[in-house]
Amino acid sequence: MNTHMPPSSDASGQARSEDALAREFAVQSSDYYVRAFARIRNATGRAWSFNLAAVLLGPVWAASRNLLLLFWITLLLHMAAVAQISVGASGNLGAAEQSRAERLTQQAQDRAKQAQAAKDQGAANADGLDKSAKALERAATQAVATATAARAQGSRFIVTGLATLLLSVALSGLLANGMLERRFTRWRSDRTIHSGRNYVLASCATLFCVAIFALTAYRFAAAAPPAWLAVAPSNRDWQAALSSGLDAVMHQIAQSGDAFFSLITRGLSGFLDALAYALTGMPWPVTMALILLLAWQLAGPRVAIFTGAALAYLSLLGFWEKSLDTIALLGTAAILCLAIGIPLGIWCGRRPRVYAAIRPVLDFMQTMPAFVYLIPVIALFGIGKPPGIIATLIFGTPPVVRLTALGLQGVPASIREAAQAYGATRWFLLTRVDLPLAKPSIMAGINQTILMCLSMVVIASLIGAKGLGEDVLNALQYAAVGQGLLAGFAILLCAMVIDRIVQGNISQSGR
Repeated sequence: MNTHMPPSSDASGQARSEDALAREFAVQSSDYYVRAFARIRNATGRAWSFNLAAVLLGPVWAASRNLLLLFWITLLLHMAAVAQISVGASGNLGAAEQSRAERLTQQAQDRAKQAQAAKDQGAANADGLDKSAKALERAATQAVATATAARAQGSRFIVTGLATLLLSVALSGLLANGMLERRFTRWRSDRTIHSGRNYVLASCATLFCVAIFALTAYRFAAAAPPAWLAVAPSNRDWQAALSSGLDAVMHQIAQSGDAFFSLITRGLSGFLDALAYALTGMPWPVTMALILLLAWQLAGPRVAIFTGAALAYLSLLGFWEKSLDTIALLGTAAILCLAIGIPLGIWCGRRPRVYAAIRPVLDFMQTMPAFVYLIPVIALFGIGKPPGIIATLIFGTPPVVRLTALGLQGVPASIREAAQAYGATRWFLLTRVDLPLAKPSIMAGINQTILMCLSMVVIASLIGAKGLGEDVLNALQYAAVGQGLLAGFAILLCAMVIDRIVQGNISQSGR
């Protein structure tokens, strides 16, 4: 006797199981969602469905079902609709221009009376007052026309707001079931995901929506919204006190650490001067030949040809010495970045807690505008090339740290375990396993650091670093467009040559 169930029975049993899971997940309105999920699951293409509850409740429904993406989409669209409808329905469009027109009209009338009185008295300024009155009348007429045109736009704002609201509810109704079904799919493998309605979140979303919609409508509908709503609170006294405190702190640091900062400045100046002398003091054919040979060896003949063309551009247009000074500045900064960044990246790659602690610092270094941290650098190190190197060091270190840590974290654990099983020491594991496998990522970090250091050339020139950035800065000051473009192309060519050589080295390392 055949005990196997026919295929149709298996499919029917599976469907019943899916329906039971859908009921368990949906909890409320389970019959509707069983049908909706089944239609989406059995569709061969895109299965469109429309959720009326999502249409009526909008972001509140999305919050109740923990669909936060849909919540933000509908919330922002509803806010835009409320703002546009409030502006159009309030009748306050053109109110400022109308008030200005009334002031100008009153001033024109007063000026006309003054002109008439001056004429009666035979004063010499009568004609001037009459012309001023007519000018004020023309300005008042123009303000009235502007206010009338603005008021006529009220219906357009209302229509646009209603269209935005319609778009919001349509998206909510069309996307709701599909997004909820995808959440149901995740819930089946992870039962920690909330099922059913989240009444706490829905209540909070309701209060939040009511508050922000009311404030938005009041802000755009009121002819003169209160200051507490239109202007963010501020306290200039606090700002002045904090600024004075920071000035005192920086002054104290600069005084107490003067010897230390001077030592750093002298050390950087000595290394930079030696490197610059080695580059510029050598005969230019020798320097050019060494660069071309290095490009050929590391990146191949194509890059060597491109390097030759770039060097010819720098030489023939008079940028040779300044480009070498820029490379010296870049080289000093890059060496320091790599000397600090690679060991720090190795430490972060093997100590997740250290990386978690250092990551905010790296974010600060990489995202803070360079002009901001130039201020404390100048306060501590003065102006010239060493402060430019310090600023470049701050900006260029994060990429190599991040990519070195990323490369080490990407080393397969099975390979490390195999090496340890054969008795590999920690040093052997680092130098013969981790670093070779992470080399492509580390080399990419080196490349990014070098290019980011070069991008600081113009900014560093603001504090006396000179080089090619000085030509760009002078072109900005005197609006010398041609000179600025030529110097900019020189910096671009230096960056491209370095990038091609480093990328060619990475490619050969990969092979």
